[in-house]
Amino acid sequence: MKWTEDRSENVDDRRGMGGGGMLVGGGLGTLIIAAIIFFLGGDPSAILSSGMGSAQQQTEQRDLSQGELQIREFVRMITAENEQTWAKIFQENGMQYQPAKVVMFEGVTQSGCGTAQAAMGPFYCPVDQTVYMDMSFFAELQQRFGAKVTEFSVAYVMAHEMGHHIQNLLGTLQKTEQLRRSGRYSETELNRVSVATELQADFYAGLWARYTDNREKFLEPGDLEAAMSAAEAVGDDNIQKRSQGYVNQEGFTHGSSAQRKEWFMKGYNTGDIRQGDTFNALLR
Repeated sequence: MKWTEDRSENVDDRRGMGGGGMLVGGGLGTLIIAAIIFFLGGDPSAILSSGMGSAQQQTEQRDLSQGELQIREFVRMITAENEQTWAKIFQENGMQYQPAKVVMFEGVTQSGCGTAQAAMGPFYCPVDQTVYMDMSFFAELQQRFGAKVTEFSVAYVMAHEMGHHIQNLLGTLQKTEQLRRSGRYSETELNRVSVATELQADFYAGLWARYTDNREKFLEPGDLEAAMSAAEAVGDDNIQKRSQGYVNQEGFTHGSSAQRKEWFMKGYNTGDIRQGDTFNALLR
């Protein structure tokens, strides 16, 4: 993908600062399971309150490498492109957009939803309207889940998390949380709501890619394929096959590989936010 000149000031890079803490306890198996469950916007509240591992304070600080500084510039760029695109989409629909913040960290940091850990993967916290990203997860995505990781793979993940921010601004996350707390629905039914929520975030990611490319012409050959590879890697069926050897559709919380690719491409191909009603499409 082509880089643009835009940069956001809403990125907080906490890497190398010291005091962020490191994860101890839990074990590698627990970390991988946590990453599987919470990658791409799963509700982090359960793991945040479960005490999985513990945060041990670090006091050492270090200078960021040139590669890490380059990654920061990339994240600032993608954040800026999300801000510009969503401001335009909201304006076209008679609304005003409020930007999200992005926190880059390593190991452990504090979020409005509690302790953020690298094992959780990238996630969005609606309490402080912030996306939290430990960039080391993308190596895990490639090595363990078979995704082809490129710059646009990272852009897709960020756009998905920004999709959860859009859901927060539009009241979707609040409605789904009310359903969870009502006690009137079975686990299987709530899983279907979760799938609809995640696929809508994928739709918003595709919509963002379409709008941003129309403005910046930043997509290059292979970029959409890279996004599809990442979407396929984190489909529930692919994760279940790799982790337990079989597929249980009732246990899906994020959607199958095919669904994730389908809804991203629907957002990209239609370019119409009104076509992103995954709830009526999947829950009727």
